[in-house]
Amino acid sequence: MARMDSFVEYTLELLEPLGPVQARAMFGGWGLYSSGRMFGLIIQDRLYLKTDDTTRSAFESAGGEPFVYDSGRGKPVTMSYWTPPPDASDDAHLLLPWARRAVDASLRAAQKKPAAKKSAPTKKPPAAKKPAPAKAKSTPAKKQARAKKPAAKKAPAPVKKKTARPSRRA
Repeated sequence: MARMDSFVEYTLELLEPLGPVQARAMFGGWGLYSSGRMFGLIIQDRLYLKTDDTTRSAFESAGGEPFVYDSGRGKPVTMSYWTPPPDASDDAHLLLPWARRAVDASLRAAQKKPAAKKSAPTKKPPAAKKPAPAKAKSTPAKKQARAKKPAAKKAPAPVKKKTARPSRRA
């Protein structure tokens, strides 16, 4: 397990009024979780909080910046995590409303996702079975004839005889 650095520990102290928050090492940074849902990210000693369509404009107008990383294919990827306003980074009272917005955004995102099924992948429903062709009905005489017929006997398998080998000792 990765050892927490001082910035992660300091951020967890700032977020204590939010309730129990856990930090988990991931991808060279830290994910911040509340009630099992990720609401924050710490990368290179910067805090990013989860946003959605409801909260993104507030983060943007307050001077926040999005988390952007290089995909390795020459295109930058912008995530839905934004920094809180600069003045809230060191003040728990100013940071708390932004962190609550992030927790709410993570809850809304979880509600949008379909519930994961624990069963095997869905299969096609079995095709409707066609009725079997009608069999000719046996008469009692035919049944008696079959019952009297002796069962065919299998011929016994041939037995191989062992032949004596000449001794190589002379």
